[in-house]
Amino acid sequence: MDNLLSESTLNQLNELLTDYGLKVIAALAIFIIGKIIAKMVRSGIAKTMGKAGSDPILISFTTNIIYAGLLAFIIIASLGQLGIQTTSFIAILGAAGLAIGLALQGSLSNFAAGVLMIIFRPFKQGDFIEGAGVAGIVEEVHIFNTILRTGDNKTIIIPNDSLMNGNITNYSTKPTRRLDLVVGIGYDDDIKKAKAVLNELMDEDERILKDPAPLLGLLELADSSVNFAVRPWVKSADYWGVHFDLLEKIKLRFDDEGISIPYPQQDIHLHSPTKKINAY
Repeated sequence: MDNLLSESTLNQLNELLTDYGLKVIAALAIFIIGKIIAKMVRSGIAKTMGKAGSDPILISFTTNIIYAGLLAFIIIASLGQLGIQTTSFIAILGAAGLAIGLALQGSLSNFAAGVLMIIFRPFKQGDFIEGAGVAGIVEEVHIFNTILRTGDNKTIIIPNDSLMNGNITNYSTKPTRRLDLVVGIGYDDDIKKAKAVLNELMDEDERILKDPAPLLGLLELADSSVNFAVRPWVKSADYWGVHFDLLEKIKLRFDDEGISIPYPQQDIHLHSPTKKINAY
């Protein structure tokens, strides 16, 4: 009797292994081979887009989305090979996705903002931008956030929705930029002499462009100084270099020429009333 039970049990195990063992092997094969193919597709698309001159941010975003979609399809195909009803499974995933979507509305808005940034491309990798209250060089745009690198080499991670819903200033779009400097001199100084010095300093700097020509004009008669608007045009890459050097040259040259750069001050006049002495 025991021999019959053991033989029956072994037969059932053999049948289960025969039926499900092949299915498990087939499911694993589908998953492994499918994942390899998905990686090859992702790599091929990245190379094709790279040869076409696409922006690295667009390449990374597109390939990641395609890879995620292919991986989801592979997992469903593997589960179907195991005999799991994928139709019901997809319905369950859809319901779960709706619930998760409602719970993660902020993340979905970040995803939508990332898609819009890829489509409209307000900036590209390597651009220096200002947005969401911070500024830095764009390194990567992910599905939910954008990574910036500041001038002092800090990493800033900004949610895409915060960045897209505010003003974005891109300092790298145009090849040239204008410096907007305000230089003040004293009221007792020679205005014509100061203008001549400023013009000479701008002419001497080869980084300052001749076209468009620099602008120099009397901006205002302020409380403590006569202010000039000094506005030369430079290449975007030379902006800060010219900014620092020109201010230093102006200060040194004004000192040599005896032109003062006043600081804010107020003159206070005290009047003492005359006392009348009544004689009795």
